[in-house]
Amino acid sequence: MKTLQLIFENEDGKNATYTLNDPVEPADPEDVKAAMETVIEQDVFNTNGGRLVKIKAAKIIDREVEEIELD
Repeated sequence: MKTLQLIFENEDGKNATYTLNDPVEPADPEDVKAAMETVIEQDVFNTNGGRLVKIKAAKIIDREVEEIELD
């Protein structure tokens, strides 16, 4: 399963990470940055450390899970 992690810095200087499932690929860096800027500008999320104030990073994480048959 692939996820898109959007990492921001909040007013306390701590990271706040939001994860979205099944991102569109290939990810367009300009679109991702624009979306993150909109999140900050419109004050969409509030964290324990205050408002989001800065873009830190964006990552696509690919995780594969394999079930183990125990029967």
